Amino acid sequence: MYFAALLARTEDGWEASDTELDDVETLSDLADLAREASPDDDTVLVLIEQEDSWFGVVRIDGEEDPRIFVSDAAAAARSSYGEILLTDELLGRDPDADDADLDALDLDGTEDGENDNNEDDDEASAGPEGGGSAEIVPHGPLGDSRILDDLGVGEKELKSLSEDAVTEIAEALGASEVLETVR
Repeated sequence: MYFAALLARTEDGWEASDTELDDVETLSDLADLAREASPDDDTVLVLIEQEDSWFGVVRIDGEEDPRIFVSDAAAAARSSYGEILLTDELLGRDPDADDADLDALDLDGTEDGENDNNEDDDEASAGPEGGGSAEIVPHGPLGDSRILDDLGVGEKELKSLSEDAVTEIAEALGASEVLETVR
């Protein structure tokens, strides 16, 4: 079960809106959606949670690049919404490296110069998880853990939030009542 909401800071406090992420495919799409919620370039927070698994916070301040925090990157990687947040930059990947790796592949299942019967090498190259060249996403928090410092939720508090993190964040911001109206 997923929940996603936008919290936009205004002169009068926080305004919340339920948001549908079905049409959002990239972080850029998500940032555009958030910017539409705040015509005055105020701070907008996108709060996303998958019940009992992970939560994410995306912060957009005007036209600045979005800042992201994900409570458990490995859990988020298994989610279509989490994949939106886990950008190459956040994961420390070079987006151009994928193209180079694909060019170097020998599609008959062997590398140049290897013989097809060398099972020991195949198992060793797969690693302990047997994933081969699959990207490894770290377990635990990833991103800007100081994303909410100036709003009253420090790094240590953010990293220790429970499974109802979105509600706890809203309470700390003084926005729990407006969030509950869209929940």
